[in-house]
Amino acid sequence: MFIRQIHVIKNGKRHDYWALVESYRTERGPRQRVVSYLGQIDAGGRLGIQYAAQGKSCHQKTLFDDVQPRWVEVDVDRVRVESCVDFGGPWLALQLIRKLELDTFLKKTIPTDRAQIPWSAMALVLVICRLCDPSSELHIAEHSYAHSALKDLLGIPVDRINDDRLYRTLDKLLPHKEAIL
Repeated sequence: MFIRQIHVIKNGKRHDYWALVESYRTERGPRQRVVSYLGQIDAGGRLGIQYAAQGKSCHQKTLFDDVQPRWVEVDVDRVRVESCVDFGGPWLALQLIRKLELDTFLKKTIPTDRAQIPWSAMALVLVICRLCDPSSELHIAEHSYAHSALKDLLGIPVDRINDDRLYRTLDKLLPHKEAIL
């Protein structure tokens, strides 16, 4: 496959369009047919489509070589950052936990009761906080959890996390120590 430029004259004006074309063989010899009309695209877009048609991997560096950067002025005196939270570490820890299926293991292993937040979810809070910022349950309850994206990732409000609840989570985990190891 390759791309071909198509020239059309409308009302005395020349318009250039692009089409994705493939070659095929017939009894009367090689022929070409249009697979898709691409319309008007810039050089970077044509290069990307050409690479994709040839089955090559398309690198951003070559795809955007001709593109001129657009600049925007920002008044840095008026910019402010609010509600900064640690996201990367907790997100990566949660992805690792899901890949290892530790979350499903904890749901099966730790019995549920009438608590609004399941003990398995509280155990995930402990595991992720200890993995990202090793500290005590008190520090997790007062600082680590509130300053991380765990409240959004796990869906547990900050006011539901306290040191007493985290200590009781450890008590719930203790009988299952052998199964966890």
